[in-house]
Amino acid sequence: MTQAAFPKLLSSQIAFDIARTIRDGFDKHYRLFRETSQQAKQHFEQGAWREAQRAARERIGFYDKRVHECVQMLEDEYDQEELTDDVWRELKLHYIGMLSDHKQPELAETFFNSVCCNILHRTYFHNDFIFVRPVVSTEYIETDELSPTYRVYYPGKDGLHFALRRIITNFQLNAKFANLDRDVDLVEARLRQLFGTIRMEPNHQIQVLSSLFFRNKGAYIVGKGINGNKEYPFIVPILHNRNGELILDTVLFDLEQITVLFSFTRAYFLVDMEVPSAYVQFLRSLMPRKPRSEMYTILGLQKQGKTLFYRDYLQHLKHSSDQFDMAPGIRGLVMLVFALPSFPYVFKVIKDFFPAPKETTRALIKEKYLLVKNHDRVGRMADTLEYSNVAFPRHRFTDELIAELQHYAPSLVEEEGEKIIIKHLYIERRMVPLNMWLSNAEKDGDDAQIEHGVLEYGNAIKELVTANIFPGDMLYKNFGVTRHQRVVFYDYDEIEYITDCNFRVIPTPRTEEEEMASEPWYPVAKNDVFPEQFGTFLLGNAKIRKYFMKHHADLLTASYWQARKQRIQDGYVDDVFPYPQHIRFCHQHLTTPPAVTPPPFMETLENE
Repeated sequence: MTQAAFPKLLSSQIAFDIARTIRDGFDKHYRLFRETSQQAKQHFEQGAWREAQRAARERIGFYDKRVHECVQMLEDEYDQEELTDDVWRELKLHYIGMLSDHKQPELAETFFNSVCCNILHRTYFHNDFIFVRPVVSTEYIETDELSPTYRVYYPGKDGLHFALRRIITNFQLNAKFANLDRDVDLVEARLRQLFGTIRMEPNHQIQVLSSLFFRNKGAYIVGKGINGNKEYPFIVPILHNRNGELILDTVLFDLEQITVLFSFTRAYFLVDMEVPSAYVQFLRSLMPRKPRSEMYTILGLQKQGKTLFYRDYLQHLKHSSDQFDMAPGIRGLVMLVFALPSFPYVFKVIKDFFPAPKETTRALIKEKYLLVKNHDRVGRMADTLEYSNVAFPRHRFTDELIAELQHYAPSLVEEEGEKIIIKHLYIERRMVPLNMWLSNAEKDGDDAQIEHGVLEYGNAIKELVTANIFPGDMLYKNFGVTRHQRVVFYDYDEIEYITDCNFRVIPTPRTEEEEMASEPWYPVAKNDVFPEQFGTFLLGNAKIRKYFMKHHADLLTASYWQARKQRIQDGYVDDVFPYPQHIRFCHQHLTTPPAVTPPPFMETLENE
């Protein structure tokens, strides 16, 4: 903001009061956010998995509720004519002053943007009125002395075993360990393998984040060893065994294994953080290649993740010159998908009309995407970023793309001078469509890759089933392959809960006429699913059929789906491990094994 833009005096009481209202709205939001994260510890201790899932889902909606409350208060309190441009400029300056000693200033700035963008026209979306760029630094924010961001332990003083035991017991979990000393011995052996026979420097220490990371049925200790100028990241998962006692399940110290915990295909962690920027800084020291936007998102601060992502996108746009164009692959019936080749994401716009056989609406599609946002994605569904009123430079769009947008989604596209405004879109990590990936493998004569893809495809479906998700449209084009050959589902317009589906066996024809009928002669309800029909549209290729029948023939039987549905209805919450089975400690009485054993190639895992 230029000097000329500053009012001579911050004299507007209205501006001050609005700034305080927005600040108080954010403080309420973050207080409730932390309370939910604190309750996650209780849910874990008690093994209350359903309550934990419910709390994680509800927390996602907290932000929008608080923004809506704040906007409603301001609209009820002030007339539009009172909110002049000078008032808007001044209230931002008042707000900056209120954040000088704040513990979450970057989140509070984003909350300010959300409230203001719900009131202001998009022509005001620039740095005079909102925080296009951050203003308040997040460096060196002091935490409460009683709850530091991380704790430091010195194994050289009393030995590594003693230090590790202190690390575990300092979390004060109100649940019994099956055999803590045994587990600490196992962790110590793994860490000695990590540290090797290095000479201990004077600064040899272990730093551990003060809060556990909770997700699904696991709690995770996040730390790093420091020796001289070297750092050794590690994560220790804590689980319940079959008797409800706690166990240390393994040690993750491979960078790719650590990174997969923070994948864009997984649910958000619940972590109690007084200073979230300090947690992000610590995590980036473990995973330096992962952008800050993804760090904030996986910590449950997805609005801050969206803000940082968009800033990164604008920077990329400024320093690139390639054009947006239609994304490669089969054109979808519901979504128009385009991409910028130099940017590793795709942009998805819901069409205005859908040809047969699609029977849906824009509102229903948005509900499906919201379902996925609020659901446990078990490493098999891509997270999406949802935006409104996104401005693109028109000259960066190909003529074909502009024609496609104007034809298929005219209600969502607006031209404004040299800009194209898209009123609603989703942004998703770019992947290679599975159908293209399998086709390329066949062209190359690479049978191992074909088996690879088919095995992963079936595993993805089975892991989605454990999370009560039926993909609906199971065609290969609706699944993507990450750059390390992991299959992920990304097309959600036909998604359903397993428990809402009725999995049936096709009745035996009673007459020749029934057997030869071109249409089903038996009644079919809306949510009836006949798994034995999947092979008709999935297994036309002989090689794909061979490997599918080898690994996943059970997916073609109604009994498989009925059994999984019954298990969910009976209240079981299955384990889905975000790390390979072979690195787990060999405890007796472990938790029940996962429904799907990862194939050997997955044990390399990927930096998602």
